[in-house]
Amino acid sequence: MITWTNHRLFLVILLIMGTSFAKAQPHHQQPDYKLGPGDNIKVLVFQNPDLTLETRVSEQGTITFPLIGAIKVSDMPVAGAEQVIANALRDGGFIKQPHVNIVLVTIRGNSVSVLGSVNKPGRFPLETINVRVSEMIAVAGGIAPTGADVAIVTGTREAKPFRREVDIAGVFLESRSQDDFVMAPGDVIYVQRAPMFYIYGEVQKPGAYRIERGMTIRQALAQGGGPTVRGTERRLALYRRGTGRAVDAQPDLSEPVQPEDIFYVRESLF
Repeated sequence: MITWTNHRLFLVILLIMGTSFAKAQPHHQQPDYKLGPGDNIKVLVFQNPDLTLETRVSEQGTITFPLIGAIKVSDMPVAGAEQVIANALRDGGFIKQPHVNIVLVTIRGNSVSVLGSVNKPGRFPLETINVRVSEMIAVAGGIAPTGADVAIVTGTREAKPFRREVDIAGVFLESRSQDDFVMAPGDVIYVQRAPMFYIYGEVQKPGAYRIERGMTIRQALAQGGGPTVRGTERRLALYRRGTGRAVDAQPDLSEPVQPEDIFYVRESLF
């Protein structure tokens, strides 16, 4: 007869067994990932716990394994490196039928550079697999206040040059998750400076401002605090890039702002 105490003990044993089994399972990893200098790996040999090794791939692309010595694993897929170690153990007469498993602990041999208008530009390691563009920008501290919504990603795909523009805001605002693709080793993300407009004259806060998505001229005036008591939007002059002169003495306030627009708010005549 199973008592309540025995039943609880049975559940505890199952929980411990399940936890131990889960810990023994290797992390999910891309089968085509190639090891590189700086990667931290854990090497397991079935039924030979004394050969378990957690180590770092050296700058020369090698690891030092018990009984074998230095062995090159750089630029090899994980499965290929497992086979090389297994062959060395078998050919050396140490284990007749070795079964080797390599678990990626951290991926440091491959990095991505994030440049331009981000808060912490620099070169960052791919700590894990399947890191996406938005996540890499977050690692760099996010887009700076003067940064644009669009990031340019360059790199190599299938041995060919790769370049793509990613609308970071659109990924979330417009549910374009397909544009938030997975980074590859050696990729470079460049966040360019946001387009700006300039406002001066009889306004509360003259200066340079970032053009927000869908911003109109009326919204641009509001960004500058609006006209002073001496100014009026009825005497607004717009200088547009490439013309060098006022293109419209009284522009339509619902018109969208263009990069490098310059607004001059004149003094009221009355």
